[in-house]
Amino acid sequence: MLYHLLSPYTGELNLFSFITFRVALALATGLILTMLFGHPMILWLRKRQGKGQPIRTDGPESHLAKKGTPTMGGFLILFGILAGTLLWADLTNQYIWIVLFVTIGFCFVGFIDDYQKVTKRGTAGLSGKVRLLMEFAIAGAAVFWISTYAQSTTDAALAAGTLKVAPQDGFATGLALPFFKDFMFDLTIYGFIAFGAFVIVGAGNAVNFTDGLDGLAIGPVMIAGATFGFIAYATGTPRFADYLLLSPTPGTAELAVVMGALVGGGLGFLWYNAPPAKVFMGDTGSLALGGCLGAMAVCTKHELVLAIVGGLFLFEALSVIIQVLYFKATGKRFFKMAPVHHHFEKLGWSEPTVVIRFWIIAFLLALVGLATLRLR
Repeated sequence: MLYHLLSPYTGELNLFSFITFRVALALATGLILTMLFGHPMILWLRKRQGKGQPIRTDGPESHLAKKGTPTMGGFLILFGILAGTLLWADLTNQYIWIVLFVTIGFCFVGFIDDYQKVTKRGTAGLSGKVRLLMEFAIAGAAVFWISTYAQSTTDAALAAGTLKVAPQDGFATGLALPFFKDFMFDLTIYGFIAFGAFVIVGAGNAVNFTDGLDGLAIGPVMIAGATFGFIAYATGTPRFADYLLLSPTPGTAELAVVMGALVGGGLGFLWYNAPPAKVFMGDTGSLALGGCLGAMAVCTKHELVLAIVGGLFLFEALSVIIQVLYFKATGKRFFKMAPVHHHFEKLGWSEPTVVIRFWIIAFLLALVGLATLRLR
């Protein structure tokens, strides 16, 4: 919004035409607004929810002390993302609206889940089948939108001369492989929609599994968000894409602004979510943030790199799958408790120890993911 008002001017205000400058503004906007509105929102949530988020009785005993903490704090993060993006991003770029569509859609699904948990005073929430159906509907529509827009932006870039070499056939529905330059496997439109939707839904639920300790999910989300902000800028800027031997994706550079807002909103939320948390993000936040990262990966054609950068989320999700399958097969538990962060708590690790060590792992995985951009 402000970008469209200020970008036509010259002189000092010409700074607003630079994506990197607007990324910084989006980050600052998200941070400041979430910090300012965080406390009033927490008071309002506490008043509306009464007893707060239901706590699992079969979990670590230390979690019982969290009884009464309000949930749905994901609205605070979403507020920061929307404010930073709508103020400083180029809103004519449809990639912006695609990512916001997924983020808001998944936030709505998470809200329904949280609302049922709070009102019914249980941990069941929305039916798993209904939730997945809603998520796949949102993700499938978004991936189809991505495929059509990717083709139009590529054609426009070729016509304008900003893209010197035409990508291979099937680029809009292609899957790029890490470590391979200029190689893209065409999934066709149906395969691309199915695979892309799986990535987005998988990312949303993986982050959801990770959200179990104070500050655990938001730290790795910000690390992954910053990483994909750089990837979006690199793949969407032809000279950087050429230097890094990446398949250029015209138009995705603007998505770095969204990731700047996500990091800012995440930092503001962490102020209130740091141990002992005053508010939980709930499914409202975890599904939205995971869906946002998944959509970023599909837009930039770095779906497989997300499995590396978001390896911590993948590990958390796999721990749940392994636990369920192993229990069905043997009647015993593979982990002391799943998701895996609870396993380490059961081993005697304190909550801050688990959180900080998982943050370190997330940071290292982000570095490995970034290394794949150059090793081609």
